[in-house]
Amino acid sequence: MVLTAIPVGFVAGLFGIGGGLITVPFLYYIFGSLGIDPQYIMHLAVGTSFAIIIPTSTVSVLTHNKFKAVDFDVVKKYGFFVVLGVIVGTIFAASLKTKSLVLFFSIVILFLGTYLLLIKEKEKNIIIDMKLYLRILLGFIVGFISAPMGIGGAIMNVPILKFFGYSINKAIGSAAAIGFFIAVFGAIGFLVSGSYLKSNLPLSIGFLNIPAFLIFIPITTFMARIGARTVHKIDKNKITKFFGIFLLAIAIKFLFEYFKL
Repeated sequence: MVLTAIPVGFVAGLFGIGGGLITVPFLYYIFGSLGIDPQYIMHLAVGTSFAIIIPTSTVSVLTHNKFKAVDFDVVKKYGFFVVLGVIVGTIFAASLKTKSLVLFFSIVILFLGTYLLLIKEKEKNIIIDMKLYLRILLGFIVGFISAPMGIGGAIMNVPILKFFGYSINKAIGSAAAIGFFIAVFGAIGFLVSGSYLKSNLPLSIGFLNIPAFLIFIPITTFMARIGARTVHKIDKNKITKFFGIFLLAIAIKFLFEYFKL
């Protein structure tokens, strides 16, 4: 867990993501090796991931905000619909069959990663107003997919905000802020659903594992601060390409997972 927390925190700060894409699979294997009820291993990994994202994203957002890289207006107007998607997604997550969702997720991420690799960073970013129907549609989809995956949603929100004219730095900072709200509602949802299902997992409240949370938090919050500072020292065009490569790697991983299911 200690070794996993170091890259999770750094990548969370660097790309504005919650780190769930790394945390969830590691926790899944760790909990499995500890002999936890197989029926609830994935639920526990996802719920715990959300709890870990809360303080990590807080540190990330505060650091990005020092560089004026958080647009709280888009966080408020767009983030509201993301949260609605998270609430609905969390309700269904306890019994959701994820194979089709994993395939959909992989295809979307593959498309977004390719888009970021091909796009060029503009000299001047002109922000296009996101229409209400797009905020509702995109926000709900991002939130709904994030819930059963245990992620902060930035892996989709960064390319979306880039499309609407945000610079990569501001897209990452704003996505991190939206990720905070995703994590809060996701964690509450898994805590409640785990308690409702009477999962009675060792050293856990609902689907939140206390030791994992306590081990990850100090390391991920420290590393998130370093990652968030690092991103503002790198050329914008390179950050976009790094994020695109990161997305493609995740897409390939999820496609492999799909064929294993």
